[in-house]
Amino acid sequence: MNTDIPKISDFPTGEENTAYAQYFTGKSWLAPLASNKNLNVPLANVTFEPGCRNNWHSHTGGQLLIVVGGEGLYQERGKSAIHLKAGDVVEIAPNVEHWHGATATSWFSHLATNGSPATNQNMWLEPVNDEDYQNGNRQIQE
Repeated sequence: MNTDIPKISDFPTGEENTAYAQYFTGKSWLAPLASNKNLNVPLANVTFEPGCRNNWHSHTGGQLLIVVGGEGLYQERGKSAIHLKAGDVVEIAPNVEHWHGATATSWFSHLATNGSPATNQNMWLEPVNDEDYQNGNRQIQE
């Protein structure tokens, strides 16, 4: 199996995301892009291998995702999954339970930032089950 990470955007891939691996199914990589803490705008590029997705979770300050490469999925609890491609922007309101990740067949990369970063808290929940993930992948093939 080829384990090379393809270039899917002009943003760096960063290092394997081992600090948050417990909240992901599959491997992801994290590249912090903003280093000036005084700006109060944390920004990172997150890259997912095919099939990788994060657990259900929410952010008390909300979250903004900007898709920069590959194809992915985003789903809010109780709603259908949305197919994501480069150029898509996902605005996630505070405390909305959701997950995001790569499709089963594509690498995926997005920029991510959280609203109200000084007080934002992530609430990590259960993994996305295989049935829900497969349903999301089927929806994009129809």
